[in-house]
Amino acid sequence: MNTEIIVLAAGKGTRMKSKKPKVLHPVAGVPMLGRVLESAFRLSPRAIHVVAGFGAAQVSDYLETLPSEISALTDTVIQEKQLGTADAVSCAIDRVHDDSMVLVLYGDTPLVRPEDLRNFLAQSAACDMGILTAIIPDPTGYGRIIRSAGGSFMSIVEEKDATDQQRKINEINTGIICSRALALKEALPEVKNSNAQGEYYLTDVPAIMLAKGRKVSLTRAGDFNTLCGVNSNLQLAQAEAAYREITSRALLDAGVTLADPKRIDVRGSLQCGTDCFIDINCLFEGRVVLGDNVIVGAGCVIKDCSIGDGTIISPYTIIEGSTIKRAATIGPFARLRSGNVLEDRVHIGDFVELKKAHMGEGTKAGHLSYIGDAEFGRDINVGAGTITCNYDGANKHKTVVGDDVFIGSDTQLVAPVTVPSGVTIGAGTTYTRHIQANEGALVITRAGKTIIDGYNRPKKESPKGK
Repeated sequence: MNTEIIVLAAGKGTRMKSKKPKVLHPVAGVPMLGRVLESAFRLSPRAIHVVAGFGAAQVSDYLETLPSEISALTDTVIQEKQLGTADAVSCAIDRVHDDSMVLVLYGDTPLVRPEDLRNFLAQSAACDMGILTAIIPDPTGYGRIIRSAGGSFMSIVEEKDATDQQRKINEINTGIICSRALALKEALPEVKNSNAQGEYYLTDVPAIMLAKGRKVSLTRAGDFNTLCGVNSNLQLAQAEAAYREITSRALLDAGVTLADPKRIDVRGSLQCGTDCFIDINCLFEGRVVLGDNVIVGAGCVIKDCSIGDGTIISPYTIIEGSTIKRAATIGPFARLRSGNVLEDRVHIGDFVELKKAHMGEGTKAGHLSYIGDAEFGRDINVGAGTITCNYDGANKHKTVVGDDVFIGSDTQLVAPVTVPSGVTIGAGTTYTRHIQANEGALVITRAGKTIIDGYNRPKKESPKGK
């Protein structure tokens, strides 16, 4: 049977005290709604219907940024007034095909796993409606599952409407349901708002179906921690911690050594080879691939990078959008902006910045340098304080340096410029395109010495009276 998914994302999230819709607050760098939609997409649904309300324009704008394969399946429905979950589903139900199985998810449950949803749909396939439940030690705040003496479903009672005896039940409703579309379309108009909140509860639908002779099943979730909703900044932080635990455990199971599993953040995907070590407080964003025997020091930020075998990244280094090959050493306190390629055995030291630079095998830039829009050959030594002057105020220009070049400290390479292989550049030189040097030449440009005797250095005037 085809599956269509309705994602409820209309709530304001009053307790978050934010102008941003609750579902757009991020967990591990991705809005909660985006994480739910990723899980929904992996179920291969016929369509995904997002019900927006508070901040609907912001939600719609976010949906336009989704990957094309997800956005092609997704449409937005507006719930003009937030009158409850049943009303929200009613806003979208007319878009659902009659022959579909409808799965209702929530935009504020960012850790929901596709494998759990797939199992839930399978367990509910023979019924008109399925309810995903969970057993938790403290059920306060959740709707309780009321079963018959034989264990079959009877009803769901919300906390505000429950008796003292019903509040002692620790099997709760996760809110996630699935239903045959025709059965759901038939039941929704019969939901009433005669409750403490004056809202139309989706939780009333199962009892309505039972009264019509429909079959309702219960499926217990294995891990409720992945189904928790987020309604406050505290719960958002708890979801972040839970996500961190999930990703850390997966890395540990894959053989990665983490100095402290509670002090690593993965906001994307991190693939590691064998015998990798990651120190504390590292952040990985986008898609990052580490080869074998890679060491990442404390406090590093790495985004959208491929890092080759045996590379050592020293503490507090920032790398983005770069390809680093084998046995490189980088940092500490280095910054690699987007577009770099580092060949084998490149060394980039402290306070060195690269941008769109190709560094040849064995090339070294030890300290305090900027190399941008450049192509450096093999076995080059870059002295401290060297910079490529690549921007003329309007355009960027390229610097090309041949193999086996020695660049002395405090050198400026004024692009566009080419330095032939084998050239030695003396410290303090400004090397421009006007210098024509042959291979093996020494290039030096320095100002002459000037000494002025008796020079009176400027001094600040003392305040009056002192």
